[in-house]
Amino acid sequence: MTPPYPFSAVVGLADLRLALLLTAVSPAIGGVLVRGEKGTAKSTVVRALAALLPEVDVVAGCRFACDPAAPDPECPDGPHTPGAGTQRRRSALVELPVGATEDRVVGTLDLQRALGDGVKAYEPGLLAAAHRGVLYVDEVNLLPDHLVDLLLDAAAMGRAHVERDGVSVKHAARFLLVGTMNPEEGEPRPQLVDRFGLVVGVAAPQEAAPRAEVVRRRLAYEADPSSFAGRYVAEDAALAARIVSARARLGAVALPDAQLDRIARICLAYRVDGLRADIVVARTAVALAAWHGRSVVTKADVRDAARLALPHRRRRDPLDPPGADRDRLEEVLEQEAGPDEDPPPGDGGPPPDDDPVPPSPTDISDMPDSPESERAGAGDPPPPVAPEQRPPVEPNDGPVTDKSDSRGESDTADVGAGDAGDPSGASVGAPGQLAFAGVPYKPKLLSIAGRANREAGAHAGRRSPALSRHGRVVRSRAPLGGKLTSIHVPDTIRAAALRGSSRAEARDVREAVKVGREANLVLFVVDASGSMAARQRMGVVKTAILSLLRDAYQRRDKVGMVSFRGHDATLVLEPTASHEVGVVRLAELRTGGRTPLAAGLRQAARTLHGERRRDARRRPLLVVVTDGRSTSGPDPLSVVPLLHGVPAVVVDCEQGPIRLGLARRLAGALDASCIPLASLGA
Repeated sequence: MTPPYPFSAVVGLADLRLALLLTAVSPAIGGVLVRGEKGTAKSTVVRALAALLPEVDVVAGCRFACDPAAPDPECPDGPHTPGAGTQRRRSALVELPVGATEDRVVGTLDLQRALGDGVKAYEPGLLAAAHRGVLYVDEVNLLPDHLVDLLLDAAAMGRAHVERDGVSVKHAARFLLVGTMNPEEGEPRPQLVDRFGLVVGVAAPQEAAPRAEVVRRRLAYEADPSSFAGRYVAEDAALAARIVSARARLGAVALPDAQLDRIARICLAYRVDGLRADIVVARTAVALAAWHGRSVVTKADVRDAARLALPHRRRRDPLDPPGADRDRLEEVLEQEAGPDEDPPPGDGGPPPDDDPVPPSPTDISDMPDSPESERAGAGDPPPPVAPEQRPPVEPNDGPVTDKSDSRGESDTADVGAGDAGDPSGASVGAPGQLAFAGVPYKPKLLSIAGRANREAGAHAGRRSPALSRHGRVVRSRAPLGGKLTSIHVPDTIRAAALRGSSRAEARDVREAVKVGREANLVLFVVDASGSMAARQRMGVVKTAILSLLRDAYQRRDKVGMVSFRGHDATLVLEPTASHEVGVVRLAELRTGGRTPLAAGLRQAARTLHGERRRDARRRPLLVVVTDGRSTSGPDPLSVVPLLHGVPAVVVDCEQGPIRLGLARRLAGALDASCIPLASLGA
């Protein structure tokens, strides 16, 4: 068996290594989310951590890893007697793949025993296997919503509760949750991010020497894994022993009231949501003190715990870039840098900043409390765009209020259009000018009619109805082949009864048919021409698109954007799951010029055709934002056949006392619904 890459052999990544070690010392911190670009050794470091975790005692034969000293009274394999045999094994590292099914995660009815022996038996899933170990989710941002919900429940309660297929089971599921993700592929749900105690950003080294060392070690490992791992056995053993020692010391570490007050002031000043942040910072500070062999939490422990636990907890809008508030955190920490209430050096050792010997890139045993990247001002990937370059985004779940004056114009129509609502004071009507979006709102649900058959399990989401492996049961049917994942128990029993038998056989089995929701590809086609800007409406249009972008994020859609102005159309945003990029492209969208509506529709057809070849299972939804005018190129109705069969919605932006109804005519040709811009709010 090939040994894993040694933890001590990892070059740099001090933030990540420290965060993983602290959660190993105190699993109550809540796990680690690792954000970073591809090829930055995220998975390598996480898998290497498993070799450092202490061995655990489990009840012999228990599939749920019960602790012999305190067995779970509700264990499905129990009750366990006090004298039950024990066995020692390594802490489990369980990987949850993105394509896992719900029954594989939480467990399900053991169909073989149910049909063969006629008994109701439970087959445990990955949550049971990860109990008292590590549950690792690679590409956690791509995890389907229904699996995210399961993880949230288990992480909050420390137990898995299974109610499905006639099975009702509860069992302990306390695990160290570690997730890795590439921000370019989209953000996970804020609720899931909040469940991670610590969030660490990683990036590739920006100097030649450490990059060369990384490659040198990787090639040496691939050439002879056993020999390479043997060179780091002593260092890994020292780290493993230090984890055990810190765990034993954890309960004796004191958290003075002065430091607890400091934590509360920092969280208040940083404006975090809820109280989970205060608790996580306190637990992390205690773990830091235990890791460094101190008996009392110091101000430095609180400061460094806040740097690891807080930056991801202040996001006010789902589309705000993570890490954008790091400067604000530094300001808050500087404000809290008042008189030091730390104990003298003789009590528990010197604070970490007094350590005269900085750690080497390969030695983590003397790692300072403050992560390397925080002190150097690096480590987190740069945000997609600076906050001052972003359109103002504030959370608002209410719809746009349509207050009409005597001319029939909307008061909200002039937002960001060269008057008081435009921070730049520029006129949107001038060619090439920027229009600024206002406060986003909750738009109507735009969905695709009918049900897609996506029982292959791809693209779970919240937009359009689809047959799926999860959702509400609508009927039953005979199995279609392949693995049976959801049995319809009442209809299975009914089929056996109609056959005159008291026991169900394989031919009686009925599969449950479920209807859930799917994610779609939402392609925006935006009119950015002078015909839109002339009436100073582009600010309102951008606000509407920004609202739809946020709605697409919340529904787990893939998004793209085509804009047309002048004499051509441009694919300003290739279809992507990174909705933050869509916000940036929207902010950079300029207006003015003629209106080549036909070119915009033709570019949309080309884009959808290419995406259909890449992924035929994801259904597209075309959203055309226009007033229907076309002042350049051919008649737009002549290119409508290129979009035949594509579900579409036309957002009619035409306003004023004289209306031509061109957008409504376009909607009729596309066989699409037409929604006036003023009524887009939910």
